[in-house]
Amino acid sequence: MHQRPAARRDTALWTLIIASAAGFMAALDNLVVTTALPSIREDLGGGLGDLEWTVSAYTLTFAVLLMLGAALGDRFGRRLLFTIGLCVFTAASAGAALAPGMEALIAARAVQGLGAAIMMPLTLTLLSAAVPPERRGVAFGVWGAVNGLAVAAGPLIGGTLTEHLSWQWIFWVNVPLGAVLVPLALLRLDESRGPFPRLDLPGTALVSTGLFGIVYGLIRGNGDGWTSAPVLGGLIGGTLLIAAFVGYETRAVNPMLPMRLFRGRAFSAVNAASLLMFVGMFGSIFLLSQFLQDVGGYSPMEAGVRMLPWTAMPMIAAPVAGALSDRFGGQPVVVTGLLFQATGLALLALVVSPDLSYPELIPSLVVSGLGMGFFFAPTAGLVMSSVRPEEQGIASGSNNALREVGGALGVATMSAVFSAQGGYTSARAFVDGLTPALWTGTAAVLLAAVAAALVPRHTGRVRDKDAPHQDPVTA
Repeated sequence: MHQRPAARRDTALWTLIIASAAGFMAALDNLVVTTALPSIREDLGGGLGDLEWTVSAYTLTFAVLLMLGAALGDRFGRRLLFTIGLCVFTAASAGAALAPGMEALIAARAVQGLGAAIMMPLTLTLLSAAVPPERRGVAFGVWGAVNGLAVAAGPLIGGTLTEHLSWQWIFWVNVPLGAVLVPLALLRLDESRGPFPRLDLPGTALVSTGLFGIVYGLIRGNGDGWTSAPVLGGLIGGTLLIAAFVGYETRAVNPMLPMRLFRGRAFSAVNAASLLMFVGMFGSIFLLSQFLQDVGGYSPMEAGVRMLPWTAMPMIAAPVAGALSDRFGGQPVVVTGLLFQATGLALLALVVSPDLSYPELIPSLVVSGLGMGFFFAPTAGLVMSSVRPEEQGIASGSNNALREVGGALGVATMSAVFSAQGGYTSARAFVDGLTPALWTGTAAVLLAAVAAALVPRHTGRVRDKDAPHQDPVTA
């Protein structure tokens, strides 16, 4: 029985509100922890490796389980799995706030990532099912704007809560939101299902354990020694498992990541660019937020405010990037954005010093922020237009997952460079480690620009007009 138009509009509005709020929570927890890291280290102890895991445990589980979460929703019911994911995320947030030590905090962050991986992709499929095609562009635009706001405000919200309450409140804030959203989801969302493919559990296990091994090896390398058995085992074993994952996915009937998509130059290039961009960007923000507090002497909230020229600039640059993409195509805009981002990181590497004043940082932060805005806005169109329409959902999920993997690898890789050359013992030691780490991030983003330059120039110019039918998870 079909709903009346008024009832459909009501359902669509509630779905938009619930999906946007849930997306805000999941996106916020990517960066909200960064400005709280010094306070967490002071309160719970632990070293650089423990701080890396508080970030990477979330991004890694989020990345490798995201496509499985979408498949579970299609198979067992999107409203049901969305609600389960929301409950898991909310409960894990409370667990993180109550964590008595670093091990418990890292475990809770991993469970948070599991909840986000189930919840986040279903926000989009629920929206697609509830909103008429002619209004999806507006609905997806609102969803994307709310998620962008969460990313931009993450360091500021984290710093403000840490300074005026305690670091635990960056996690407690999710609990009342989740407690409100769960009953709303059960009462206001319509149940829907998609195709019923077989779940790719072997593929999920291979990629999860492989990525864990690589990240573990990178994080423990400096502390345990790069030739130690656990580190070599993690790096070599993880690489072999990733190779086995690629081989298995090539032959699987229902692969979580269809390797055939990567035969297209456009799809391969834009995903390589996304992964490398997040390596440089995420690792740099992880270290810079600590530099502002440990070396600059700023409070957590002050550090969050001073990160805004970087994290909030995409809100200004994205509309400009969208207009330029419509006129010239997405590829040159993405390449320009990556060159801006690389220039910003290089400027940071050139100016950081123990006695650096904040005004000296502003130009590099603004240039980096412009780069992010020019990169994010057209990337969704490039991903979508690089595959057939029926493949856009899995293509979007793949791109989002690879970006999260890039974030985890960026934190691990740049922290390994940081701890090999410096440390927390003094301002001079911090800068000695930060400078080569920023150059590493610069190199990663320059490689991303090279990859993006391989995307055919015409990609995205035709199908960008079909935006209402696109899944903007990469926006």
